[in-house]
Amino acid sequence: MTHSTGTLYIISAPSGAGKTSLVKALIDAEPQIRVSVSHTTRAMRPGEENGVNYHFVDRAEFVRMVEHGDFLEQAEVFGNLYGTSQSHLQQTLDEGHDLILEIDWQGAEQVRRQMPEARSIFILPPSQQALRQRLTNRGQDSDAIIEGRMREAVSEMSHYVEYDFLIINDDFAHALDDLKAIFRANRLQQLPQQQQFTQLLSELLA
Repeated sequence: MTHSTGTLYIISAPSGAGKTSLVKALIDAEPQIRVSVSHTTRAMRPGEENGVNYHFVDRAEFVRMVEHGDFLEQAEVFGNLYGTSQSHLQQTLDEGHDLILEIDWQGAEQVRRQMPEARSIFILPPSQQALRQRLTNRGQDSDAIIEGRMREAVSEMSHYVEYDFLIINDDFAHALDDLKAIFRANRLQQLPQQQQFTQLLSELLA
């Protein structure tokens, strides 16, 4: 059996929709799926590891990588730079692993332009009320910040129409099943199956 090339998946969601928890549960259940580790200029937070959460680099190094065309997509968020390394991404796909990019709709737009074969998934909360509740339950932010995040979330959610798949995260287990189903169905398409079972197919037709 030969392995087929992996698929690139873009996953976006507003803050509070549960994307991070869903992706973590998916990776725990399906070890052949990988998550892309971005480069960033922001400081490392307690409990984070270089190369696991992010590749932490200084601004000069990041700018040098931009000049060399190393990034598939990049963005500045709250004064920090973030980017996705093109070479690492391609290497992971060539090894036959499916790869997840957790980025916002603007990053997704940049990636789609360069890799139109990427599949994209948008995760939505079951209601604005549930989203507000989840943001409030974090207990970290003032009402004013939560209102700002809600406005941002509504703006972000309006871009769901640009994505291939839509998951409503009402019941976590159900949403996780939906996410797994997308990856499984994609692997069962004719071309990946043909690449994986070349020998079997030729024997069946002999």
